[in-house]
Amino acid sequence: MNTDTNESRLGMIYALCAFTFWGLIPIYFKQVSTVGAFEVLVHRVIWSVVVLVILIIVTKQVNIVKDLFKSLKQLKYLILSSFLVSSNWLIFIWAVSNNQIMETSLGYYINPLVSVILGYIFFSERMNKKQYVAIFIATLAVLYQIVSLGEIPLVSLSLAFSFALYGFVRKKIAVPSIPGLFVETIVILPFALAYFYYLAQTNSSFFLGDDSYITLMLSLGGIITVIPLLLFNGAATRMKLTTLGFFQYIGPSIAFCIAIFVYDEPMNTDKLISFILIWIALVIFSWDAIARQKKVSK
Repeated sequence: MNTDTNESRLGMIYALCAFTFWGLIPIYFKQVSTVGAFEVLVHRVIWSVVVLVILIIVTKQVNIVKDLFKSLKQLKYLILSSFLVSSNWLIFIWAVSNNQIMETSLGYYINPLVSVILGYIFFSERMNKKQYVAIFIATLAVLYQIVSLGEIPLVSLSLAFSFALYGFVRKKIAVPSIPGLFVETIVILPFALAYFYYLAQTNSSFFLGDDSYITLMLSLGGIITVIPLLLFNGAATRMKLTTLGFFQYIGPSIAFCIAIFVYDEPMNTDKLISFILIWIALVIFSWDAIARQKKVSK
């Protein structure tokens, strides 16, 4: 067995672990659902900074971080991506706490289709007929949910667009993920510390309160954030991006099952039809990606 095959298999293992981790992450946020979403976000930011500082020192990426702070262009983009990723985290935390895991799942199913649209608009990436059909069906799914349920799937759309825009901004500057995430969390850190100070002064913080389990869970926010990112990095450097793209459906699929079978979130016929339409769109999208990859590899 050659080295390339070994590396590819290892990449697949990393990808499987990363997206499985992301799929299971609602269980973690359910453990702190009694805590306000802003406080959970604050701890996710603070502890992520702690974990990332250690990682950057261990992996000897300090100079990369210094260069990022010296580059005004990259820093401007990272400030924007910082806002997008923190918004995405906050919406996700709020949704899980309010029994809307299924909506988060729908959002991350829609996300790759939104990314294609952004690529078309901002990077002049051409779309073919199959991609147009996939996006049209996904749009039908959203419109069906609006008409049948009488509500706009705000959580799903907010997660899909915020994460797709985040990916778009990060693509513009092509910054290594760990140093990039460190700068993003550093940008949010002053706001997080200010809010943490406010909670402490008003005695409304759950951290170091009567419930030691909640304190432990909040302090794990950094590890929960960074571990899947490290696994994803390990996968991305060892396998084709097209192949890696198929693994991204593992996360929302696991979250979808957790919503129904673990937390008993309601699934009516109208919601199921919306999901089926999205799944059809993703099958067409994936089929097209496989066909294009085969043409490139010939």
